[in-house]
Amino acid sequence: MNDTAEIKRFQQLMIVEEKSAATIEKYLRDIRCFYDFLMDRPIGKRETIAYKEHLTSRYAPASVNSMLVALNCFLRFIGRRDCCVKPLRVQRQIFSREDKELSVREYQQLIKAAKNTRISLVIQTICGTGIRVSELQYITAEAVRAGKAVVNCKNKTRVIFIPTSIQKLLKPYMKKSGITAGTIFVTKSGKPLNRKNIWRDMKALCERAGVSPNKVFPHNLRHLFARAFYSLEKDIVRLADLLGHSSVDTTRIYTMETGNEHRCRLERVEKLLMT
Repeated sequence: MNDTAEIKRFQQLMIVEEKSAATIEKYLRDIRCFYDFLMDRPIGKRETIAYKEHLTSRYAPASVNSMLVALNCFLRFIGRRDCCVKPLRVQRQIFSREDKELSVREYQQLIKAAKNTRISLVIQTICGTGIRVSELQYITAEAVRAGKAVVNCKNKTRVIFIPTSIQKLLKPYMKKSGITAGTIFVTKSGKPLNRKNIWRDMKALCERAGVSPNKVFPHNLRHLFARAFYSLEKDIVRLADLLGHSSVDTTRIYTMETGNEHRCRLERVEKLLMT
């Protein structure tokens, strides 16, 4: 059986296991990258180790491990468990990278640059509710009127409340667009906006907004929501529920301070010790 057939069989397995569309897309992309690296060589432990080294020389450790997870799942599926490779050991960071973190000020600059357009409403909806970009399809006309959306994602169902301020933004948009039912953020053909549509529109704002493109992508809006909520409430368990996380450890990643904030904390400790 050729590699294309194996990949299709693996895709069908992931569909049966009800993995999200985004997860399936990522796993397939990572597996195809592995086959591109092989260049028709047979799969072997030496090749997978070389591939791991290849990834390590090009990507950040977290990205490497993410790609290796997909590869190892696939290798186990095709009966080549002997070729699986260990992930990189990564020391847990206690602060986030400032060059990747979107600030409140930069978020406001994006909204200002977007003016009163669809992408402005998309950005404010994601950041105002903390939803995943893949969950945007659940922001329907019915949900906006009710003030809450029922989201089914990753085999979990949760209710997301839509703040009054977001409702006031979306209702005029619905009226202008003639949307009375179903998903409100759709393409010209009526399909829900996908990650690529939104990513492209957000990147187009960067130059006008004066914000680094490295900080502008949909998931960063979710991180900004998490940091804003935690700074006000200091309730990480409640935040985990809002974000749809099964583990609080995942939520902690979203609430990490920047290096500058961490440095300021250390300086305050030093001042306390010196008084």
